[in-house]
Amino acid sequence: MMTLPYLEPLVPRTPGGRVIPEPPRRGEPGGDPCGICTGQATAPVWSNEHWSLHPPVGGSLRGAVWLAAREHLDSFKDLSPEAGADFVKVVANVERGILSLGDVGRVHLYRWGDGGSHFHVWLIPRPLGMLEANGMMLPLWEDVLPNLTDDELREAAEVVARQMES
Repeated sequence: MMTLPYLEPLVPRTPGGRVIPEPPRRGEPGGDPCGICTGQATAPVWSNEHWSLHPPVGGSLRGAVWLAAREHLDSFKDLSPEAGADFVKVVANVERGILSLGDVGRVHLYRWGDGGSHFHVWLIPRPLGMLEANGMMLPLWEDVLPNLTDDELREAAEVVARQMES
């Protein structure tokens, strides 16, 4: 059963007015520079011709990682056939690596893309038995659980990367 990580009463709010045209994202003309292309992202723990795997900065779930295209692309539709085919293999290997950490119920794959235009996805482990964090609730719970250190997050990502190679 999915459960919000907040106590009642939660009150729905009315959405604000729509902003059209939308402001440029990082990496788009008129927006801030792409943090991935300018080297501001965390150093990768693994990479190949098409993809690089990175630990997060801040977070509470051991094994959470993000996978970025090596080329500045915006969306799935922009992937070359080779990068698209490789994506499936790489994501499967990342999932195996995360599962090897133990204490993982499922690995969730998320793509938001609203903050920056450089294609990347998040692979986030749901802790074993933490059923209230099923589905779309996992990112909400990730925000309220106690944070790990950046060193702990990087160490877990390095284990994931090593498992991908075995």
